[in-house]
Amino acid sequence: MLRFATWKIASIIGMTLFAFLVILPSLFSPEQREAVSAHLPHWLPLRAIVLGLDLQGGSHVLLEVDAPSVLKTQVDSLRDDLRRILREEKIGISGGIGLLPRGVQFRLADPAERAKLMPKLQQLAGSSGVNLLGGNRAASFDIVEKDDGLIQVVVTDAAINDRVRRAVDQSIEVLRRRVDALGTTEPNIQRQGNDRILVEVPGLQDTSKLKEILGTTAKLEFRLVAEPGTDPNEIEQLDQVESNGKLPIEKRVMVQGEDLTDAQPGFDSRTQEPVVNFRFNIRGGQKFGEVTAANVGRPFAIVLDGKVISAPRIKGPITGGQGEISGSFTVEQANNLAILLRAGALPAKLSIVEERTVGPGLGQDSINAGKRAAYVGAALVALYMLVTYGIFGVFANLALLVHIAFIFAGLVLLGATLTLPGIAGIVLTIGMAVDSNVLIYERIREEAHAGRSIVSALDAGFNRAFATIVDSNVTMFVAAAILYFLGSGPVRGFAVSLALGILTTIVTAVTMTRMMITLWYRSKRPTQLPI
Repeated sequence: MLRFATWKIASIIGMTLFAFLVILPSLFSPEQREAVSAHLPHWLPLRAIVLGLDLQGGSHVLLEVDAPSVLKTQVDSLRDDLRRILREEKIGISGGIGLLPRGVQFRLADPAERAKLMPKLQQLAGSSGVNLLGGNRAASFDIVEKDDGLIQVVVTDAAINDRVRRAVDQSIEVLRRRVDALGTTEPNIQRQGNDRILVEVPGLQDTSKLKEILGTTAKLEFRLVAEPGTDPNEIEQLDQVESNGKLPIEKRVMVQGEDLTDAQPGFDSRTQEPVVNFRFNIRGGQKFGEVTAANVGRPFAIVLDGKVISAPRIKGPITGGQGEISGSFTVEQANNLAILLRAGALPAKLSIVEERTVGPGLGQDSINAGKRAAYVGAALVALYMLVTYGIFGVFANLALLVHIAFIFAGLVLLGATLTLPGIAGIVLTIGMAVDSNVLIYERIREEAHAGRSIVSALDAGFNRAFATIVDSNVTMFVAAAILYFLGSGPVRGFAVSLALGILTTIVTAVTMTRMMITLWYRSKRPTQLPI
């Protein structure tokens, strides 16, 4: 018990000082932190605790995946795949491919060609595959043959639901990249139900820019402007951004925006107008070069979300895999477009279902309420320990103070967001921390009543209570881990605070308290225990 190495004492004191230094910037205003940071080395940043939406206010937006647009994308993809199969198999159909609300239809009168085509359609539908569990995979399309040679291919409900679910998953990643590019801190982006996404951005009071970034699909396509004589079924009239007119554009997409690797705002070297400079990957660069080489002299339309931004004429092959998008942009519009293109296009259109701004006043009320709860809880616990255990209660309270400092330092170092439930978790760990001291002190009291000497009672109390403390804290840590991995939003904030409190309890309630009692015994040499 009395053998407490000097290096251990120095380590505990060093960790305590470090924790207080880490949380010190959180006591200053952002302006004060910025002023102090200007005089410090760049590798020593001043980081403060990140407050959640419920504490500092911010923007709350609930988005919903547009199921009809998802279905339209599936139908268009089905039509393109069907054209490819007919072309590869050299099968001609009469009347072209017609669109249905949930699929396509065409007429193929020759029974031999129908027999040749049906296996390809079934393979396309996926009905011949197997899933991971070894059973038959559900078909993506239903294939219906009519007596007059009419064939209908209709998207199934299961395929639509699966595509919506995957669209939500992909949209969450795209939205996260977009919001991060805005420079905001610790956004909360998560699924709500089957087709909705919740976006919370602490500290952002203006939702207009957030809505513009979130609501834009940013589906970029490069298509050729239709020439006279082109099949009308292969043309669609698209609005032009720079004018009120429409432009006939071929439906075939020559190069897609998903092949972009980078997009940065810039200025045209001749006109000094804001533009967006883009760069393709190897595959996109090759396709872009082939298309421009084969269509010199033709207008090449740059289409964003179904609107023609510009349609410059191809003057020569562009083989470097780089280019620029111009369209009478403002500087802010060029910057936002670059952000959208870098983050990638959304797989489906998102509509805003709900939006609200949480004012900082409401957050301040929550902070004040949390502070009062923490102060009252800590004061009552400290008073109880002082009355019950005397000088040992003082040691427990000092360890409790360091315990709280360790929690906040952990939040700062991890970059975790402190929410109102997180404050509740900290208040809960205050009681848990002194509970470990209670176990130790009561064990010491029992050993002393059994006739042991002071040193023996102290040593036995810490050693025999340690296993119980570890067992109880491990159980609580498992519960916190489950809350973190299965929960979301505020629940995860509560779990983080609880887990940090559990980890620091071992250091403060056991090691630090033992160090203080050891130093006290060496200096006082008491003849009886104060408890």
